[in-house]
Amino acid sequence: MDGYALLHSDQQQTTLKLVGCSWAGRPYTGLVAKGECVRVFTGAFVPDDCDCVVMQENVTSDGESITINSWPTPFENIRDIGSDIQQHNIIIDKGKLIKPADIGLLASCGVADIAVYKKLTVGFFSTGDELISIGQQPLLGEIFDSNRYTLHALLEDAGVNALDLGVIPDNFSAVEEALLSASQLCDVIITTGGVSVGDADFITDVLEKIGRVELWKIAIKPGKPLAFGHIKGSTFFGLPGNPVSVMVTFQQVVLPALQKMMGQQQLSTTLTLPAITTATINKQPGRMEFQRGIVKNTQQGLSVTPISHQGSHLLSSMSMANCFILLEQQSGAIEKGQTVNIQPFS
Repeated sequence: MDGYALLHSDQQQTTLKLVGCSWAGRPYTGLVAKGECVRVFTGAFVPDDCDCVVMQENVTSDGESITINSWPTPFENIRDIGSDIQQHNIIIDKGKLIKPADIGLLASCGVADIAVYKKLTVGFFSTGDELISIGQQPLLGEIFDSNRYTLHALLEDAGVNALDLGVIPDNFSAVEEALLSASQLCDVIITTGGVSVGDADFITDVLEKIGRVELWKIAIKPGKPLAFGHIKGSTFFGLPGNPVSVMVTFQQVVLPALQKMMGQQQLSTTLTLPAITTATINKQPGRMEFQRGIVKNTQQGLSVTPISHQGSHLLSSMSMANCFILLEQQSGAIEKGQTVNIQPFS
């Protein structure tokens, strides 16, 4: 605060003698006796003899003395040393994701180096003879591989080193070779497709041969045929091939696992909020569902409208939506006007 540093006990006096000036970075180091004051500027050191600062707007100055029109309270306009962080305080707990405010806090304490967990290297590839990359011309029966591009973006947001391993054909030997090669390079391997029970789905069979299947199939929709296991020293996630299933299983299963593997002890939990549905939501009991919806803030509170088409192959439903509608495993249809839980995407 630009003003004058003084002793509050001098308030019986109206005029104080000006004995010096304390600039930011150039402190006044002399004594300040009773009946005296020091000119100070924002960010300047306050002399030890003073216990408050009066704003310059509340004084009249003639260059040699000041007349105070409105006295400050004790310690007003002074920031004490150690008021933010004190000696022996923990600045940042182990396992905390470093955010911009944390960088500033470390710098404010003069900390230049800290120990951090290594970023994970996550390799990912798609499986499918029908898949082609952007830039190629699709033939009859071929489709563009959207999953690799979606996963790349999701992994970048997760703060890992993402390694695109391309497309692997629906062939047992090719899948085996790709997974073994990836296990030499990656902490985590993510595949999309090939985890169902079709004649061209080889992921779980290969995983059983060269690693361990810890889990296969979970009671969620979309995303039921999810596989989890290990290949040598790598952790493996086999996601379904449908693009919405990829996003649901990544957000709900893979991302929390990546955060924990990178040392985060406070996992970033997704915000869950109640909202009134504007339409009937169809659902069969048996699996927890993550339907896509559009949430809006109204005068009556949050309302959510389910996207009309909920197929797991319809990536446009994720692009249009701004939240998941969470439907519990044993619930049935939800009538219009009922309250449901939602997870906003951001």
